[in-house]
Amino acid sequence: MKIKSVVLILYLLLASLLSSSAQLPVQAIRLNQLGFYPNAAKIAVLVTSADTLQRLTTFQLLTEKSKKVVFTGQLSPVRTNAISGKKTRLADFSTYTKAGQYILLIPGVGHSYSFSIGPNVHRALAIGSIKSFYYQRTATDLPARYAGQWSRPAGHPDTNVLIHPSAASAGRPAGTVISSSRGWYDAGDYNKYIVNSGITMGTLLSLCEDFPAYVNTLSTNIPESSNALPDVLDEILWNLRWMLTMQDPADGGVYHKLTNPGFDAMIMPDKATKPRYVVQKSITATLDFAAVMAQAGRLLRAYNKQLPGLADSCTSAAIQAWNWSVKNPTMAYRQQVINQQVDPDISTGTYEDRDASDEWIWAAAELYVTTKDDAYYRAVNLFPDQATPLPGWPQVRTLAYYTLGRFSNTLTDLGKKDLPLVKQHLRILADSLIDNTDKQAFATVMGKSAKDFIWGSSSVAANQGIALLMAYRHTNSPNRKRYLHHALGNLDYLLGRNAVGYSFVTGFGAKTPMHPHHRPSVADGIVPPVPGLLSGGTNARAASQDKCAGYTTTLADEVFLDADCSYASNEIAINWNAPLVYLVAAIEALQHEQPTSQP
Repeated sequence: MKIKSVVLILYLLLASLLSSSAQLPVQAIRLNQLGFYPNAAKIAVLVTSADTLQRLTTFQLLTEKSKKVVFTGQLSPVRTNAISGKKTRLADFSTYTKAGQYILLIPGVGHSYSFSIGPNVHRALAIGSIKSFYYQRTATDLPARYAGQWSRPAGHPDTNVLIHPSAASAGRPAGTVISSSRGWYDAGDYNKYIVNSGITMGTLLSLCEDFPAYVNTLSTNIPESSNALPDVLDEILWNLRWMLTMQDPADGGVYHKLTNPGFDAMIMPDKATKPRYVVQKSITATLDFAAVMAQAGRLLRAYNKQLPGLADSCTSAAIQAWNWSVKNPTMAYRQQVINQQVDPDISTGTYEDRDASDEWIWAAAELYVTTKDDAYYRAVNLFPDQATPLPGWPQVRTLAYYTLGRFSNTLTDLGKKDLPLVKQHLRILADSLIDNTDKQAFATVMGKSAKDFIWGSSSVAANQGIALLMAYRHTNSPNRKRYLHHALGNLDYLLGRNAVGYSFVTGFGAKTPMHPHHRPSVADGIVPPVPGLLSGGTNARAASQDKCAGYTTTLADEVFLDADCSYASNEIAINWNAPLVYLVAAIEALQHEQPTSQP
């Protein structure tokens, strides 16, 4: 009798476990883990064996709590992933528009993570991705009132920074002490780099220029939230004031970076106390600085009352940087050469760029738009060829075209004559991105080619989305609505509709990176990582680049490892978070201007 009772108990326990297991979300269903706008496309992707895909026909949309079926649809024909050869089918429930909390069920497979349908579905992410920059601040305490469980003491005041021998000048010989405080930690490390700050700041400043009314509504709970400036701008100012300290007042040149000789260990910022240096002035850093300061000078004129004189200071700094660049056009940063010539050796991020032609174009465009001086427009060939490269820190040319398109109504006659060419560049880039996307296994622009899966591929997806939004706003293409549709599709990619099933933003989604290569998140003893950080994402070459053990595939769109040693696939960086901020905030803002709809 006792044996029967034990068997019965074990049976019931097993049945209970099996029942519970059956209720868990299945990894085979990939979708935006936050949710969808009522009038926008709503697509999930089923990734499973070819045999399973062949026998499936339908999917159902259920309310999360009552499990009531509210929509039934047909799965798409089977698609083939051109990169991996794996098969997928799409579940498209775009026509369902009622707000609520739902799960997607595929009979015979299981159900998805819970998600929302409703307006402002990405607003919390817009705020959280901006707030991530607060967590990257140097030289200030992050009290619990603002930082929550991720509070920490100040790190790196940078009030006693040394002039490295490579940066020495008559007025500032090697060993001179300068103050270069504030700024953001660049990535998972604790250094600060002008080149990477360049595209980061340009992207965030562009958001403020493009959607001023919307950014005014985004409160991120930072110490400056009660002032008269948008929180986004307050955050920008923290880094802007640091950047200004990186310009040599004697000649206008800009130091390439502020850094330790080598990377710190996985310790908290206040425990990292090694000497820090500013290193050689460079042409790319100085031109990126010129572009950012020209853009900031233009934007800050609207805030002269709150920030008296700052707009003029930024514009003046931009002009001085430009003038230095004209005198020093070949001053490239070469870290290995520096290390062969002087000590101490520097082994931190190089941000080297052997071609500054794109930085010249960006700086010229920003100074031209800000000053209305045609001399800047004539100074370089703004359209050297037909290419419209996707922006990234080594290639910033297209940021110039974004700015010219943005200010098309206020350009001088010289600039206006080239506006058709500007719009052609924006349109050609956008059309090349969306071409054949409808045949892609995940129906996203991101991932059409294995070439997308580089170090920081998540920023590729975000910058593709921005390029599509620029074409949507600044061209009259008959495909305009498709641009907006596919920009939203790339946000879906970042939030889970991808080959690895991760939402790549820490703290946002059901399956997110828990172990990013981010020193504070590793060293703080808190289980959840700092939220709102965009993981670098899938990187075809990650295993050979960081040598982290644990990679299980060589398929380009699947090489991702949620481990802090995987800096080639799971680090964070300000230049990756900035396009995420722009993409999410812009899409949210456009819901109010004109609701996103299907193409």
